[in-house]
Amino acid sequence: MAQQQDESALNTVLLQEIYRYNHLLTIIKSSLSDLLKGIRGEVVMSAELEEVYNCLLIGKVPNMWHVAYPSLKPLGSWTRDLQRRIKQLSDWADGDTPVVYWLPGFTFPSGFLTALKQTAARAQGVAVDELTFEYTVMPSSTTFHQRAKEGAYVSGLYLEGAGWDSDNSCLCEPKLMQLMVDMPIIHFKPVPSASSNGAATKKKSQSKDVYSCPLYLFPIRAGTVDRSAFVTCVDLKSGDKTSDHWTKRGTALLMSNSQ
Repeated sequence: MAQQQDESALNTVLLQEIYRYNHLLTIIKSSLSDLLKGIRGEVVMSAELEEVYNCLLIGKVPNMWHVAYPSLKPLGSWTRDLQRRIKQLSDWADGDTPVVYWLPGFTFPSGFLTALKQTAARAQGVAVDELTFEYTVMPSSTTFHQRAKEGAYVSGLYLEGAGWDSDNSCLCEPKLMQLMVDMPIIHFKPVPSASSNGAATKKKSQSKDVYSCPLYLFPIRAGTVDRSAFVTCVDLKSGDKTSDHWTKRGTALLMSNSQ
């Protein structure tokens, strides 16, 4: 019988995410309740309530609602996105652990990725810093019925500045007027890093056939004043172009768009 993985690190991430979303929902509920009182004349309309009111009028997300994660989505799309985020966590908390994790649903995806490494490190009896990720872009036709035995299947990423050749599983030139494409599911698998696995792995990581593609939270890559948008780099096959070509293109993966 296969040994059951120690998922305490992932469970910790789940609890932290639930806490952050509960905090966000509390702010939303409180601000809307206070706004209603202000409209009725029961309380004085503060500058913050005025901002909430004006944003709702034009379909924009109020600034105070960005407390959990940055977003450029209009209010309607943002609300639907929030519902999806909460559903993933709610189902997970009820025991329905995702077969494929929707990465944009995490307020701190880097914490989730670190938890994957911690889980693998405990299973392999090695230090976390001895592990790195191996990335496999799965065929679009793949049907997923079980969780990955190692690491996790991840969905919800967008590719900007390039197209994706599903037949050859590599980057390609985008179609005319194609600014962004949906990426297939990617398998994030923790493996020994170059320093602990010899020169062969190092040579592979430095290959010109692989583009180390930066992954960002949302389209503003510089991030915000209080938070960086950068998450990690994902190795993608560069196709018939060199990795330098895609670097100059500014090719990147995004976890969110502005729609």
